Amino acid sequence: MRAIPQQFVRTTVDREGEAGTAWLAELPGIIEDLLEQWGCVPDGETLHGGVGVVVPVRRPGGERAVLKVSFPHPGNVHEPDAFLAWGGRGAVLLHRRDDERFAMLLERARPTTLAQAAAGPDGDEVLETAGRLHRRLTVPAPPGLPRLSEQAGAWEEQLRRDAAELSHTLPRRTVEATVATVRELGADQPDTLLHGDFHAGNILRADREPWLAVDPKGYVGDPAYDAGTLLKARALSLLEADDLHKAAHHALSVFADAAQLDRERVRRWAQFHAVQAAFWGRRHGFRIARSGPQLDWLTEFADRLGELLGDGP
Repeated sequence: MRAIPQQFVRTTVDREGEAGTAWLAELPGIIEDLLEQWGCVPDGETLHGGVGVVVPVRRPGGERAVLKVSFPHPGNVHEPDAFLAWGGRGAVLLHRRDDERFAMLLERARPTTLAQAAAGPDGDEVLETAGRLHRRLTVPAPPGLPRLSEQAGAWEEQLRRDAAELSHTLPRRTVEATVATVRELGADQPDTLLHGDFHAGNILRADREPWLAVDPKGYVGDPAYDAGTLLKARALSLLEADDLHKAAHHALSVFADAAQLDRERVRRWAQFHAVQAAFWGRRHGFRIARSGPQLDWLTEFADRLGELLGDGP
């Protein structure tokens, strides 16, 4: 039986509690059964992300691939549907799927992420690469995928509750601008397939193409929504900039142009993500800081970014 990385065990138990412990007890057996079922042999150490493990394997003909098994969660349900819709266009290929066990056999990419290729506060090359890849991923959505527009009402309700209940430094106009984005852009969105968690850490160096996307959520909605997750993941790199306002708007413009997206929609969705993150951090903490001075600093930075993005370029 293959060993499960201890860091993954700890984070899964911390996040999922008893359900996580029970799933982890079954996970080695699930992996062994899938290896046998799909005729694969292990070809390296077991790796992990935030919600799943990845086992490098060789398929029966010797082709390199990975077996990915994720914790059963509604947010992971439509990942294979997104891969199937893309068919390898800008994303790793889906070879096999087992939806009941939240497992997939995927094309193997390299371990280097686009985030690791970032250089300097602007990171224009990273943003342009991400934008060009995102353009290729923007395709009509297949039926049956969750629509972001269905979350708009809950988003607005949560934003107003957070603004009223939490201590924060966000001006009222910033919160109202975020609510306006939800009302004006959130409720009526196109039938476009979204990655849903699009950032440079989910873009891997590959052999078949220079870069390929991984770990999609498979949502339907406004392609500009993905710009918010991209900037949120790159936000700390902007700290090196002399002018945060200028650097943030520059980053969004570079991505929008490369992705052929409307700059204003990109800015508004990015501001939504920043404000949402500021409130989320106060209630739940962040992955890199759950409490203490670092959490306070991160939430204040999210406040500042949300306020700056609420203003024009």
